[in-house]
Amino acid sequence: MEKQNLTRASQELFQRTPDESFESLRALSTYCRAKREQSVDVWHPPSQITPELIGEDFGVRLGSDGAFLLNDWSFSQLCKCAAVGKETINRLSPHTAASALKETLPRSNKPLQFYHRDQVIRSIHGTGYTRLHDSDVVAMLQEFAVDFQPPQVGMNGATGLYAGEQDLFCFLIDPQGWTEIEGEAFAPGFFIWNSEVGKRSIGIETFWFQAVCQNHIVWDATEVVEFTRKHTSSVHSALTEMKRIIEALVAKRDERRAGFIEVIGRAMRTKLGDDADEVLKTLTKNGIGRSVAKQAMAIAEQQGRFTIFALVDALTRLSGEIVNAGDRTDADERAGALLALAQ
Repeated sequence: MEKQNLTRASQELFQRTPDESFESLRALSTYCRAKREQSVDVWHPPSQITPELIGEDFGVRLGSDGAFLLNDWSFSQLCKCAAVGKETINRLSPHTAASALKETLPRSNKPLQFYHRDQVIRSIHGTGYTRLHDSDVVAMLQEFAVDFQPPQVGMNGATGLYAGEQDLFCFLIDPQGWTEIEGEAFAPGFFIWNSEVGKRSIGIETFWFQAVCQNHIVWDATEVVEFTRKHTSSVHSALTEMKRIIEALVAKRDERRAGFIEVIGRAMRTKLGDDADEVLKTLTKNGIGRSVAKQAMAIAEQQGRFTIFALVDALTRLSGEIVNAGDRTDADERAGALLALAQ
């Protein structure tokens, strides 16, 4: 089984400002819906775009819709439309920058889409771009990821649920979804992201993990699967696909949980041997040291018989007394592997 550490959520944790972090999906949904309701699309051909100064700030006039300021992202997009480097324009004075962009913007009549909120342009796109709103993604999560929640709060107070002017990111886990994969404990989780202004694609990454630290690094993840889609005409079908992916993750969790419960039931009924000598021989054959095996047998015997479950439970208790974390993990893995004898 291959494992990997996932750092996507950790990167988000350290780059987000406090006002971009939300305590719950409900709070995140409220923000995203308000952002959507306050934003408007207008269409204008480049011939109706006039870069100009608005007070001391650089902006554009869009025909009869009036003057608008630009944020960093829409300014980058405007420079791209004009085929001029953003860094080059930033070196110029606002007045000179406006003149430079007037000269370099295309003169075609093919309209551009300007998405604005409170007289600030949030994004600029051509006709090939299709918007998928952050609020739609959050609504899908509220409907189909009901058992999932953010991990523990990060070391800087961030929650794993983020949204701002440019994008959305959610880190969700199922804290009650622990089950066994090849003798080790894992729980399901996923990252999901989107940008309704085209800063990033829409995507989801699902995984089974063993631990999440306060830096929101996902440790020892396995079965990592990623799906992404660009914001083109078919982008709304991505929501359907992500619903299917989350439903498949939940179904796999339920299947594994049911299988694990069945294994535990058999382990509680199945004896590892008919007498102490046979049990000791089986334990040592499966990598348990003779001394530890005898201690575990003494604990298990107090429960009445040498069932697989009683011995695994005893070995797990003994491993908790091991000081070194690596040795403790190895001992837990050897103990958990005994459950395979009940399958």
